[in-house]
Amino acid sequence: MNPAQPQLNIAIIAGEHSGDILGADLIEALRQRHPNARFYGIGGPRMQALGFSALFEMEELAVMGIVEVLGRLPRLLKVKREIVAALLQDKPDVFVGIDAPDFNLPVELALKQAGIKTVHYVSPSVWAWRHKRIFKIAKATNMVLSLLPFEKAFYDKYQVPCTFVGHTMADSMPLVVDKAEHKTVLKLNPKQPVLAIMPGSRTNEISLLAPDFLAAARLLQQQQPHLQLIANMVTEQKAAQFAAIRQLLAPDLDITVFTGQARQVLLAADATFITSGTATLEAMLAKCLMVVGYRANWLTYQIGRRLVKLAHFSLPNLLAGRAMVPELLQHQVTPQALVAVMAPLLQADNSKLLAEYQAIHQQIKCNASARAAETILEVAASDVMA
Repeated sequence: MNPAQPQLNIAIIAGEHSGDILGADLIEALRQRHPNARFYGIGGPRMQALGFSALFEMEELAVMGIVEVLGRLPRLLKVKREIVAALLQDKPDVFVGIDAPDFNLPVELALKQAGIKTVHYVSPSVWAWRHKRIFKIAKATNMVLSLLPFEKAFYDKYQVPCTFVGHTMADSMPLVVDKAEHKTVLKLNPKQPVLAIMPGSRTNEISLLAPDFLAAARLLQQQQPHLQLIANMVTEQKAAQFAAIRQLLAPDLDITVFTGQARQVLLAADATFITSGTATLEAMLAKCLMVVGYRANWLTYQIGRRLVKLAHFSLPNLLAGRAMVPELLQHQVTPQALVAVMAPLLQADNSKLLAEYQAIHQQIKCNASARAAETILEVAASDVMA
């Protein structure tokens, strides 16, 4: 690259932990193509470690659920107003909103209307509910970058610009996983089965799912004394929350808790109790059998179940187009139900299922960050009016 090339100003907003990972990979790919690029906006520690200038901390946006957002709405609106004002004044060459559609799409709309080119990285679940949002997305963005192939097909149906880039997780994880090797890394017995407890990265997810996941794990460990239990928490704060729940409900449970090692935990685990979301995709790519649970605040669930019209809610099943992995929703998430589904998985020959995991992995392994970076630079350099 020419070191004398003009500076490119790229504004990015990432709304949560998974967005921070995508943002960091994207910054590295963009910098390879444009070393003089400047990155700023809202991002997490991974992005900041690469020189990203954070105008607000990412935790400001990390809220899940309709009811939960209402309590934070005044602050979220204030942050939105201030970040839009800052970007309108600075006028970046391109804006990239990573996920967080409820926050990013209004920001993108305001910027696009002011002549700033906008890219939305990670399609909202418009294919799952409120299909008419696609027209709002079309007004707010110059391009959508989709991680999954079925998403691009939906955008093509409505003739909304979308590029399928694949998933960075699929790029960074091995197609074949040696479980014994990864167990050894975590100082586990490589010859004994490992079950991971993965109740999520958000405070309310942990509160809603950890009690039942822990109770189910205790029942399984009683049935199978050689079963090794591990868990991962995103931060020390979340680890303390998890420890408090464990102390209250299962103080005698033999479980090792790691912090910030989700991928290593899933690579080592033979199976996992896991909350719905991006983590289920990571579990599939780690060739880890899973039972997916999802539970929301009661009102959030009542609203959501009337809006979402999907046969499945976990990413592995959406990619497979069928019930490839077991799912338990809301009131179905009980210790007894979790055990009833997991116990057979731990005993069965799962070679056929794991081969399906691998086939899907290959399908979405596309060098995603490089594709995304190239598309973003094309948008930045294009003559398309916002």
